[in-house]
Amino acid sequence: MHADTPQLSVQSQASVLAGVRLHGRDQSALWDVKLSNGRIDAISAHGSSTPALGNPEAELYLKGCVLAPSLCHPHIHLDKCFLLSDPKYSDLVLTQGTFAEALELTSKAKSRFEENDLLRRGRWLIKESIAAGVTCMRAFVEVDTTVRFKCLDVGLMLKDAFKNQCEIQICVFAQDPIFSGTASQEGRQLVQEALSREGVDALGSTPYVEQSLRRAHANIDWAVNTAIRHQKHLDLHLDYHLDVEKAPTTSYVIETLRRHSWVKEAPTKTIILGHCTRLTLFTATEWQSLRSQIADLPVSFVGLPSSDLFMMGKPSEGEGGGQRVRGTLQILQLIRKYDLKGSIGVNNVGNAFTPQGNCDPLSLASLGVGIYQAGTNRDAELLYECVSTRARDAIGCKNGGSEVKPGDQADIVLFGDPEPEKREARARKTIQEIVYDPPKRRTVVFKGCVVAD
Repeated sequence: MHADTPQLSVQSQASVLAGVRLHGRDQSALWDVKLSNGRIDAISAHGSSTPALGNPEAELYLKGCVLAPSLCHPHIHLDKCFLLSDPKYSDLVLTQGTFAEALELTSKAKSRFEENDLLRRGRWLIKESIAAGVTCMRAFVEVDTTVRFKCLDVGLMLKDAFKNQCEIQICVFAQDPIFSGTASQEGRQLVQEALSREGVDALGSTPYVEQSLRRAHANIDWAVNTAIRHQKHLDLHLDYHLDVEKAPTTSYVIETLRRHSWVKEAPTKTIILGHCTRLTLFTATEWQSLRSQIADLPVSFVGLPSSDLFMMGKPSEGEGGGQRVRGTLQILQLIRKYDLKGSIGVNNVGNAFTPQGNCDPLSLASLGVGIYQAGTNRDAELLYECVSTRARDAIGCKNGGSEVKPGDQADIVLFGDPEPEKREARARKTIQEIVYDPPKRRTVVFKGCVVAD
């Protein structure tokens, strides 16, 4: 660390981030980023030494670190995380790895949920996410006749506890059928009640778990109407299969949004369609038609590759096993070829739906190089946007573009060791290098305050 600029402790307010590299600018140049009132106030060329300030203790000398917009979870389940590593649920082990088994094991786990373990696992997820560079997330919490408001209560507690470190949107989520089965009406009533709670930001639902297409349509109708009535963002888990004989429900969602005049009735709220793996079977003509249908609706697609790759496209017992489709939305193609909005999310961590992975969105961007066969510099930049600025936009948490500029809220992450003498021999200097091989050392700033280092 520079002799006159001591390292800031976590939860310290920063005034200058000195000697950083900025994405979109000359990578051979270093810059000083001045912060004020939680925002980026000015950006100037870095001199041969750190400029003197009235308060040097509020200055962070980061010579050579890459500064970029912070990361975002557009879609992550707060209540179901780390079930496979929590001793309380050690008897609930995977034996098949199927979606049906995941539903069964998770249902058993939910029957045991209590405040203390929900808090414990939720804290793990949020703390690990912040350390990775996440300053904004949409966290799903289930509400149904099994857990009732247990998950929601804890989600709201965690939202408040971490409000100075990360913006957490709470999405009330109906994972179980709400138009099929004996408990469906009570389930709907519980969700309605949950949406009236202060601190709830979004409504999530899962039409594909209903017993028929007619009931899936009823689920969609209810979800759109309910989200508008409560003025919440809408987040649908949709078309999670690869059955070419089974028609997707995406077009029906678009029709329903128009029928309920979403743009007029909920002008500040966004719609996310998650998974949508059935759409990977679309032809170019079908994609172009869907783009025309969406038009001005604030619809974003969120690819969930770690979950999709685990669950989708498994060969049957009678097949040789050589043919394994990727089975996850080609997000980069959606953005470039069809001018659709898209991002990438972690979804689940350490449970029967997604046993592998971690809380770092950047690991998904790196994985995306292979999944989407996207190895160019511009591919890497777009992948970073998909776990950062585009993800924020998808959940209605806007904050500038892919290149930081004065006026933006100071939600940023700095990649690299801020102490040159301890820095790894191979320092990353560009977003491309960071996506190809994410560095472990990160300094995270939320509203101008260092929250992880």
